[in-house]
Amino acid sequence: MTRLLYFGFGNANDIWTKQLSNMLFNFTTAGESHGRALVATIEGLPAGLPIDQDFINHELWRRQQGYGRGGRMKIETDTVQILTGVRHGETLGSPIAVMVENRDFQNWLEVMAAEKPEQPLERDRKVIRPRPGHADLVGGMKYDRRDLRDILERASARETTMRVAVGAFAKQLLREFGIELASHVIQLGEISIANREADWDQIKAIYDDVMLRCVDKQAEAEMIARIDQAGVEEGDTLGGIFEIVAKGCPPGLGSHTSWNSKLDGQLAQAVMSIHATKAVELGEGVANAALPGSQVHDEIGYNADEKTFYRMSNRAGGLEGGMTNGEELRVRGYLKPIATLRKRLRSVHIETKEVMEADFERSDVTAVPAAGVIGEAMVAIVLANSMREKFGGDSLREMKRNYESYLQQVKEY
Repeated sequence: MTRLLYFGFGNANDIWTKQLSNMLFNFTTAGESHGRALVATIEGLPAGLPIDQDFINHELWRRQQGYGRGGRMKIETDTVQILTGVRHGETLGSPIAVMVENRDFQNWLEVMAAEKPEQPLERDRKVIRPRPGHADLVGGMKYDRRDLRDILERASARETTMRVAVGAFAKQLLREFGIELASHVIQLGEISIANREADWDQIKAIYDDVMLRCVDKQAEAEMIARIDQAGVEEGDTLGGIFEIVAKGCPPGLGSHTSWNSKLDGQLAQAVMSIHATKAVELGEGVANAALPGSQVHDEIGYNADEKTFYRMSNRAGGLEGGMTNGEELRVRGYLKPIATLRKRLRSVHIETKEVMEADFERSDVTAVPAAGVIGEAMVAIVLANSMREKFGGDSLREMKRNYESYLQQVKEY
């Protein structure tokens, strides 16, 4: 289904378009890294969806875990407050508003105040030496800001707190249809796991409180040592590769009919939007580019007992023609090293134009495991939106009836 972006008033087509848009799962986040709070609004969830607030808080906790995280994680204990759209543990079908307070705001009351200060601050924490690889300089030029804190506060990965909260709502919708998600670390710095094709059971078995969400314990030990070396000895940062797996997707989410309906593109954009992600891979896309077609394309089989088609391999990562094919969905994100590092790089003072060392903000050594959790949230949001597009419904019961009818259609094919 092609998205309709015009929202007018007056004629029947305008009204129909506006009603259709309300069936899609969408969200907006707001808030600054050291501001009073982070907030999000969510639209498009059906009425009657059970919401477990403890599950949302657990997802927020997962985002804060992982070896190599910075001091901010010791300050914040992220807890969601549901402000609207949920009553007695179920969605109402109306917009949902959620908030997570920033505990660190108490240390930034004057610097991040909404009101204009009556006199110059003793410590204004002004940022005037942009960090290479960050949004600082380009954002300052684009929005005409001379204190680059106006840019970095929103460009900070702290914003992903609300993506994970929204993703937790999406996961609870998907769970009603038997769709689950998990993530793991494939590579950190130059160290990779021995077998990159870890299966679902291995990934799902990773405990949430492990150091690096890695299925290969030998590789994980080497990664931890490398983080210590980079962070303590070198004052540097590390990137890596994370993988998100979604199990239980029905065939036919997405469409081949238009460029913006292809689920591949939607997933790539969603994962690429995660801070510091510079590449996205679907299935074995990178390796497949160097192989002949006979070694790439997944051959098709048929299970007569279950009346289902299946693929004999899954190099496509569960996607063909812009649509899910019923196999596990596999998406990889390639994370560059974090752009804030103690080993300061050269920059230019934006006022004097002198060459000098870049400013430094508190930062992680690596955030690859956290990026996997954020990736789960973004993939869940894309899948929830696609499920809402495909099956509609004002209530969860209606959506489930539509879903079951479609599954019967597929089984009869």
